[in-house]
Amino acid sequence: MTDFQQLIINRRSIRKFTEEKLTPDQVEKIMKAALLSPASKSANPWQFVLVEDKEMLEKLSLCKKGSSKLIAGCALAIVVLANPLTSDVWIEDTSIASIIMQLQAEDLGLGSCWVQVRERFTEGDTPSDEYVRELLDVPMQMQVLSIIAIGHKAQEKAPHDEDKLQWEKIHIGKFNIDQLTD
Repeated sequence: MTDFQQLIINRRSIRKFTEEKLTPDQVEKIMKAALLSPASKSANPWQFVLVEDKEMLEKLSLCKKGSSKLIAGCALAIVVLANPLTSDVWIEDTSIASIIMQLQAEDLGLGSCWVQVRERFTEGDTPSDEYVRELLDVPMQMQVLSIIAIGHKAQEKAPHDEDKLQWEKIHIGKFNIDQLTD
């Protein structure tokens, strides 16, 4: 098992993937991690749509202006949804599940990238969530938060540089206005 601190330091957003598919075991471990993620009051408002079909990945890659193109090259796109009627903190719960999946992918030696969908737009100015909802037959009551693109890394990125941590954003006891940075 990987050291958690090292996992956090090494996890970077990967936007280039090889053609290699994920194994069923890898997919199961990633989804198990998602289903084990904490949720407020154990409401578990999240739902996940797994997409591996290359044609559908191409279509999903058009879900927002510019920065979603990487989806076309991934092995697995996980569309993260929630029913806001199940929980008033569905955004937080689905965000936690999204990062837990990314950490599990990193632990498996895979790359991942979060593609924000909520509050974004396609090239044609259609809301991204509407585009994804229509493409995947997602019911109207479900909200789309993100798409997590996962695959075997076709690029390597240096780990985060701990010397560049922004310790000035840590306040002890109370907020120190003299430390305020953007």
